[in-house]
Parts: sequence; C-alpha cells; structure tokens
Amino acid sequence: MELVLIGLVSLFAAGLTLFSGFGLGTILTPVFALFFPVPVAIAATAVVHLANNLFKFGLMARDADWRVVLRFGVPAAVAALFGAALLTWVDAMPVLFGYRLGGRLFEITPVKALIGLLIAVFAILELSSRFQALAFPPRLLGLGGAISGFFGGLSGNQGALRSAFLLKAGLSKEAFVATGVVAAVIVDAVRLVVYGAGVVGEHVARSSGVVWPVAVATVCAFAGSFLGKRVLRKVTLRAVQVTVALAMLLIGAALALGLV
Repeated sequence: MELVLIGLVSLFAAGLTLFSGFGLGTILTPVFALFFPVPVAIAATAVVHLANNLFKFGLMARDADWRVVLRFGVPAAVAALFGAALLTWVDAMPVLFGYRLGGRLFEITPVKALIGLLIAVFAILELSSRFQALAFPPRLLGLGGAISGFFGGLSGNQGALRSAFLLKAGLSKEAFVATGVVAAVIVDAVRLVVYGAGVVGEHVARSSGVVWPVAVATVCAFAGSFLGKRVLRKVTLRAVQVTVALAMLLIGAALALGLV
C-alpha cells in the first residue's frame, strides 16, 4: 500500500509541478514523511529529486550559463553543507514533550517541529502572489545561492528561492531552466553526501523498506512529468495551487504537532 500511495503521489506531484509552481521535492517530502522518519523522508526525496534533475541535466546542460552556475552554485553547495549538517544536529536532539490523545501517545520532536513549520511556511509563501513576483538583482546571486542552498540542505525547499534569484540574471528561457537544474543537482549531491555521513544515514540504514518506495517514486516522477502536460491541461492554475498548499499546510501542522 505504501508503494501504491507514494507512486501515485509522486506521479501526481511531478505533473503538478508543471502548473502549481511547487517543486517536486516540496510536495514529495511531506508524503514520504507520512511513512518514514522525517530525516529519511528528506533523504529519500533528495534521491528522487536528484535522479529527476540528472535526467534533465543530460538534456539541458549545454544551455546552462556556467558563469551564473559558478556565482550561484558554489555558495549554494557550501550553504547546503551547513543546512544538511543542521538537520543532522536537530535530529539528534531529544523529544521536546509528549501528550496523549485518544489513548495514544504522540511525541513532538525538534526535527518534526522544524520541518513541519518549514513545510507550512513554504506552502504559504509559494501561494503568495507577492512572493511569486519576487526577483532579486544579479548582484545578489551569491547571497541567493547561499540562502537557497541552505534551505535545500535543511529541508529540500530550494526551488522557489532559486528562481527568485535567477530571474533577473539576464538568462534566456532555456538558460534559466538549465542553470536552475545544474544548481539543483549540485545541492542535491552535496546534501546526500552529508546525510549519508551523519545521523540521517543511520536512519536510512535502519529503514530497509525505503529502497522500493524511492525507486517507484523516481519512475513515477518521470511518468508524471511526461503525462502532466496532457492530463492536467484543463485544471486551473489557482485551483491546483490552493489544493497543494492546503495539503502541505495540513501535513506540516501534523508533523509539528507530532501526529505523524
């Protein structure tokens, strides 16, 4: 049942990214968190995200502006190290407190509270028309790389921030997409190395059942991207945005409250 649900959501999420403005990682992380510990959910999503972007990289790499990649991607990689290290550090913290509801014990941990809050915040931001209209000047590319890389390493939320800083970098449409893909590949590769070397890696090692969900999610993400343009043409952009944002808010709140 986990494979079916994760596969369907990955298929659906990959298609939604074409219309909603939300990235695949932003939508998929909360879903993995329903079945696995939060650090494992973030690492599993990173694998799917990296695989999807490597596929795009093979198709688009020649269109990337490598000067912008250096100015943006290097700070992003460094900051991703700190973001991923912070996730490992927060995950090692003890339970904040527990409570009983309906005869069941629920525990609020620092990592669940932090990631749940970030999921909710980014859901609200990506739904905001003001946030969507943000575009920072090219002189801030290095700062933008650092900010998006840090949050990419911490929770996987990097796409919207990356776009806001690349929009005014003087890139063509093709170069904008390709440069964003290269930057995403860099951040995903760096954070996976840190995850594997820290407490997150120990979580993943104990979660032996995560391999097949990741494989299914990856294949379904490819299929979702392919089918999205055909299946979802009649879905209004605003309806998709609101639906996804509400779902993310609910899951984020459930994580923060220890219900998931």
